[in-house]
Amino acid sequence: MESFWGYSVRILPYLLDGMKWTLALTAASAVAGSLLGLLLALARLARNKAVRSLAGGYVTLFRGTPLLLQILVIYNGLPELGLTLPKFPSAVIALSMNAGAYIAEIIRAAIQSIDKGQMEAARSMGMSYSKAMRRIILPQTFRRLLPPMVNEMAALTKDTSLAMVVGITELMKASQHQQASSFRVFETYAWTALGYLVVTVTLNTIASRYERKLEARG
Repeated sequence: MESFWGYSVRILPYLLDGMKWTLALTAASAVAGSLLGLLLALARLARNKAVRSLAGGYVTLFRGTPLLLQILVIYNGLPELGLTLPKFPSAVIALSMNAGAYIAEIIRAAIQSIDKGQMEAARSMGMSYSKAMRRIILPQTFRRLLPPMVNEMAALTKDTSLAMVVGITELMKASQHQQASSFRVFETYAWTALGYLVVTVTLNTIASRYERKLEARG
């Protein structure tokens, strides 16, 4: 029987190729989800009740239904409405829309944690609401956003494993292929777990260092 290290050397290139897709899905969905989350957070805090209600409904829908279902609806359901998307864009859209709902609540909570007097002071100086938000409130929320946002990015990395259902050979799908052909479950999934762990630990390490820099400046 092939040794553990011999088997590992043979399968690692396939797992690393799957990791490329995992990182690509994570990066694309993180950027799009963060932008969507910011817009939703601002909408949740808007003065217009209809805007707040729409944003709240979106957040409730995407946080209250399984991500797997959302991926399947976008990839398999939209074609029935005349819109067919390739695998990768379908997965990115679903992951982004789901992450956006969670990020919106993170940003909203961070904004609301800022003393309301600062907004009142900015408005009394003649700033518009949007200008005060851009120049006064949002810059102060960044330090408070960092820990929960890193946690969300780590969760997003693990959520990319669900993209396998639409045929994307990301890390989890690649490991399943190798396990199915070799019947060596423990070694295959041990390396897969290590791959996800490396990404999440790296994210937390980078965030911790950046947070210390912010504290040193502040």
